[in-house]
Order: sequence, then C-alpha cells, then structure tokens
Amino acid sequence: MNPFSDTHIQIASPLDITAITVLLNRSYRGEHSRKGWTTEAFLIAGDTRTDEDNLLRIMLLPTSVFLKYTGEDGAICGCVNLQDLGEKLYLGMFSVDPELQGKGIGKKILFASEEYARQVRLNCIYMSVISVRAELISWYKRHGYIDTGMRKPFIEDGLTGKHLQPLEFMILEKYLPGI
Repeated sequence: MNPFSDTHIQIASPLDITAITVLLNRSYRGEHSRKGWTTEAFLIAGDTRTDEDNLLRIMLLPTSVFLKYTGEDGAICGCVNLQDLGEKLYLGMFSVDPELQGKGIGKKILFASEEYARQVRLNCIYMSVISVRAELISWYKRHGYIDTGMRKPFIEDGLTGKHLQPLEFMILEKYLPGI
C-alpha cells in the first residue's frame, strides 16, 4: 500500500538510482537545467550535481529515503531525499524535471514530504538553500518555510561543480502542527 495521498509518489529503491541521478543532474546543472526556473547553472559550472555512487550511499543510510514522482508515462520526473535526523527531517536533492516545472509537481512532492514527516512523527522539516536563490527561497516561504538566520558555507567538493562566485547556504525550516 502506498503511504502517500498522491499515487504518483512512492519511496524509491536502488533500482531507481540511474533515473534519479539523471533527473538531479538535468535539473540543477548544465544547459538542460536552464529550461527550468530552479537551475543552478549560473552559479555552478559543470554538468554534475551528483553521481550514482553518492546517491546509493545516501539512499542506503538507515534514516534516509528518496521519494520519487512518476509521471503518466512511468518516468521519474521529480524526487526528494528525506533524512530523519532525530528531532527534525532534513529535505534535500529536491527536483522536478525542468520541462515539467510550473505544473504543480513540486508542490505535491513538498506535501508528500510533510506526510512522511508526520508518519515518522517529526514536527519540523529543514533544508539548505543557496542564499542567493531569491526566487526559490520565496517559493519555499510561500509554502510555510522560514529563514532560521543560520548560514553555513557551501564548500566545493570535487563532485558538484566549480562555483562561479562565493556561495553559502541559508537554513530554512517549517514546523508542522499537530504532531
């Protein structure tokens, strides 16, 4: 039985690693990402946001799940990684195929993330967003996330691309009522 109210959303498995890797890289890096409004191509050079080894390592963490959004054609066109960190749920690697952005898929994935938080009895979700991503930060704020005031450095790691300017993360969070 699917634990999410939207039947397009399910928990991903290692069999989905290749499709999720392609989705994340196409959504965040390179020329294809520029078709959507969530691209980081103007901030970070290269075509790689992550690779299959990194995703598998994250997926296999005992407190980590990936949710996938599957379109009518059966292709994975959205995803998010959720990590139960004890008191809060970390939300990362959130993406929607750039050609499908603006169709409500991101909102559905965000809602499913909140459903998951409730299922694991956590009343707070937090995330790291590049601080200069004003439009994206505004989108999250419209969905109930607040700026905690916390910042942390975004350090180049040799995998995710060369920064084109100094970058830092802003920490956003949302408290969920009723848990």
